[in-house]
Amino acid sequence: MTHSTAPARPKMSPWLKIGLEIGPLVLFFVVNGYGGIYVATGAFMVATLAALAAMWVLARRIAVMPLVSALVVMVFGGLTLWLQDDHFIKLKPTMVNALFGVLLLGGLYFKKPLLPYVFDGMVKLTDEGWRVLTIRWGVFFLVMAVLNEIVWRTVSTDTWVAFKTFGYLPLTFAFAMAQAPLMARHELKDAPQEG
Repeated sequence: MTHSTAPARPKMSPWLKIGLEIGPLVLFFVVNGYGGIYVATGAFMVATLAALAAMWVLARRIAVMPLVSALVVMVFGGLTLWLQDDHFIKLKPTMVNALFGVLLLGGLYFKKPLLPYVFDGMVKLTDEGWRVLTIRWGVFFLVMAVLNEIVWRTVSTDTWVAFKTFGYLPLTFAFAMAQAPLMARHELKDAPQEG
């Protein structure tokens, strides 16, 4: 008797995934330069929804972080446009980063590591590897939340938008790359499968 297997979900290219996550942010920066923060916020919200739709069409699923981030974009972007107050869209990175930081460190505290879900099977690490990586990412997100608060409260809106696009992303990529040695040390190798 043969077992029917569910069709494998299509895999999205990592570069395409990064492009879909960065695209709305780049659009936010460009539109802010031409139309100001409120037009940019509207464009950011539409682009974020379009990116989620593209992720769903291409991979038949949406990862946790883009989904949570999009939810916060809709709430804080909506408040920004409704109340015509740009403080809300400036608070959005603070809220998202603080939320991720607290969830990661809280999950670790309650012995429920959440980072493996975020990486979605792309890497397999030892328990100790996940523990250390979770602490690092949790602290990084909290630091980024504080940094966003400092930046938006001390510089102009245009400078904050530039930081959000050209400061936040390189810092995140640099931090992610810096974790490669740790991940290599704690990587679980797949056992060879028998034919």
